[in-house]
Parts: sequence; C-alpha cells; structure tokens
Amino acid sequence: MSIRQGLLALLADQPMYGAQLRAEFEARTGGTWPLNVGQVYQTLARLDRDGLVVELGDDDEGRTTYGLTDAGRAEVERWWAEPVDRESTPRNELAIKLALAVTVPGVDVTRIVQAQRTATMRQLRDLTRLKASTTGDPDRTQLAWLLVVENLIFGAESEVRWLDHVEARVARAARRSQHTGADPGCRPDVQALAPVHESSRK
Repeated sequence: MSIRQGLLALLADQPMYGAQLRAEFEARTGGTWPLNVGQVYQTLARLDRDGLVVELGDDDEGRTTYGLTDAGRAEVERWWAEPVDRESTPRNELAIKLALAVTVPGVDVTRIVQAQRTATMRQLRDLTRLKASTTGDPDRTQLAWLLVVENLIFGAESEVRWLDHVEARVARAARRSQHTGADPGCRPDVQALAPVHESSRK
C-alpha cells in the first residue's frame, strides 16, 4: 500500500499533524505496516510540494497540522474509485525463492516447502487467535483492524494451499525425470511454479 495514499485518506477524515497521522495509520491497519515519523514527514513534504496538502498552522504544542487541498481531496476520491493495480504489486519473495530452488542443482525443494508450510501454519494459528480475542461489536477502528487481520488469515490459508500444490508438482516432475532422465529443473511445468507478482500476503 502507498503511504502517500494512506496519509491522504486519513487527512480526508480530519486535519492532523505528523505523529498523529502515524498513530492513526497504525491503529487503523492493526500495526501491520508500521511507519516511522521520518517517513510520514517526508511524505507530507512531497504532498505539500505536489499541492495535495497544505500546512494549516501549529497547535498549542507547536506541532504543524496538515489538511487536504481540493486537489488532494480529488486524489483521495480517485483512489477510492479505482481498483488496486496488481501490475505494480511487489514481487513475492517466497515464489521467487521456490522458482529459483527448482532450477539450482542440489537444493531440497521439498524441505523448503515443508519448512515454509510449518511457519505459515504457525502464523495462521496466531492470527486466528488474535481475531478470536475481539469481542463485542467493533467500532470503526476495531473493524479496520479486523479487516486487516482477516486479509492476513486468507493470505496465509492461500499460501498453505499453494505450498501443497508446489510440493505435489515438484514430486510429479521428479517422478517424470526418473523415467526420462531429464533434469526436472528444466521442465516447463516446474518453471511455471511461481507467478511474477504477489499472489498472497505473508
């Protein structure tokens, strides 16, 4: 997620100063993507330069408050309206790791898959317990946090299914190579294991 768009969305709610923006961003996303104050103020400086935010003055404690300009509000509305562009999604390190592993001689791909599955299942259990700790009707901030946690749960479940698929496909390729004498790392069906772009959240 773009920090730029996230800060603009928060400022559409109300004017805020830098540390307040950081706190609100982390509270509403469950602390999944922590920010430091330096990131926030660097982004605010660029948004100010681009005419999307404006300084509204200092509060009683000398903290500079920022608000949206008309252009900034239009940018937020555009972001709400447009789907997320998956072409710009960061590459998935796990998919790349496994795609390379099947092409490097001597790498035990099954062992990599099993170790990753164990770690992902552990994360899935932790996330499920975290979700279960929420009681009662959530307020807006709690609802935002729950949505992020549920996204991570769905991502972990998807990753486990994909790892099962990888293990089965690698096993099939190994069996074929035993019959044909071919290098399983060079087979097209093994090279197709991993998408270029991220398909799940860790």
